[in-house]
Amino acid sequence: MDPLELLWDQLLSRQPEKIRAAYSLLSPDEQVNVLLHLGRMASEPGWHAEQVLSAQLALQALGDQPGS
Repeated sequence: MDPLELLWDQLLSRQPEKIRAAYSLLSPDEQVNVLLHLGRMASEPGWHAEQVLSAQLALQALGDQPGS
C-alpha cells in the first residue's frame, strides 16, 4: 500500500488510537494541512456520507488530544 494511502486509511479509520498515532507522526505543517483537509471533508458538499462521517470522527479524536 502507498504510504500516503496508508496514512489516510489510518486517519479515516474511525479508531481514535489509530487516528492519533498517524497524526502524531506528521510534521506540524503536515498536521495543519491534514486538519484543514478533514475540515473540508466534514463540511463541504460533494463528499460521500461515509467520508464525511470518518472526517468528523477524526476531527473529534484529534480534538480530544491533550494540549489541543
